Amino acid sequence: MADLNPHDVPLSLYIHMPWCVRKCPYCDFNSHAVPDGKLSLDLEQEYLQALVEDFKTQIDFAQGRKIHSVFIGGGTPSLISAQGYEWLFTQLKSLLAFEEGCEITLEANPGTVEHDPFAGYLNAGINRLSIGVQSFNTNHLQKLGRIHSNNDAISAIQLAKEAGFQRINVDLMHGLPEQTLEQALLDLKLAVENGATHISWYQLTIEPNTVFFRTQPILPVDDVLETIQEQGEAYLQANGFINYEVSAWRKEKPSAHNLNYWQFGDYLAIGAGAHGKVTQPDGVYRFQKTRLPKDYLAKVPAEHVQYHRIENDEMPFEFMMNALRLNEGVHADIYQQRTGLELSTLDQALNALRARKLMVDDQNRLACTEQGHVFLNSVLEAFI
Repeated sequence: MADLNPHDVPLSLYIHMPWCVRKCPYCDFNSHAVPDGKLSLDLEQEYLQALVEDFKTQIDFAQGRKIHSVFIGGGTPSLISAQGYEWLFTQLKSLLAFEEGCEITLEANPGTVEHDPFAGYLNAGINRLSIGVQSFNTNHLQKLGRIHSNNDAISAIQLAKEAGFQRINVDLMHGLPEQTLEQALLDLKLAVENGATHISWYQLTIEPNTVFFRTQPILPVDDVLETIQEQGEAYLQANGFINYEVSAWRKEKPSAHNLNYWQFGDYLAIGAGAHGKVTQPDGVYRFQKTRLPKDYLAKVPAEHVQYHRIENDEMPFEFMMNALRLNEGVHADIYQQRTGLELSTLDQALNALRARKLMVDDQNRLACTEQGHVFLNSVLEAFI
């Protein structure tokens, strides 16, 4: 492996807020119900201070780079006050500079009990919202364990626009319990007509360690799922949305933070259960923080990190697992730049996939064909 230059790799920041009002039955993320449905000011302040101390331990990983983008995920990050975020960003920027125009995304839920007025978040420095709508059908929302209604979801998008947000992602799921084609398409229609500029549209999957895994709800049959996918994609395309990643559709510029993930960029990570990836001259490392908020708060930052160096034989799969999610893929030069490995070592796998019309026949680009995206898991197996 050649020496790596971290300065060739953009650096983002992921911040994890681990609390929700209530845990949803399909959710396998690191989220925990907050006592009494409301985060106390004392707990908010304690956690924000812990994030700053955590961030201090990662400054050396930056290797002089500025923060390219920030994503605040959860949990329900909008349970944290706008004032809390303003304080947090002030502290973080005093430790490590943010790039001019840095994209800062906050995940927010539609219910008014789950967020401050959106104008407060905009004033705090957040410039992109990702609203966890999931569905505009109140019955489906109830089955999903969501505490907002159809009206709450529409209102949240409108209020975000009125507050001044110009970049609004709407998270939507399809293939919901007993969902029909018409209901799935109506969800997309309402997101588009109410002003979403970016839509994350993905099929509900039943994950282990969730309530749905134990109870097994009745999901649409495969023929219905395929028709929802086909007609949903056609509707979004007809309304000017570009499908630039497996489940990401945009009318505006892409999400800078997600693009950095998919292009095998670096990201610092703070918060309970947060995952990070950093490039150092001697290799690429992943790390993970302890999951439980009480453990995260009880330990000094250095004690709640587990590091794993990505070995050479793991690198091709790690890289392709991200890059090939992008419809346009990535420039071939990025592979060596961000892994330290010669692309020629993958010639056998690449030539075989190109011969099968699963990857584009372009020596300067690593990308799946349309057929390759259909069989993406099979494509990725070639790099294991």
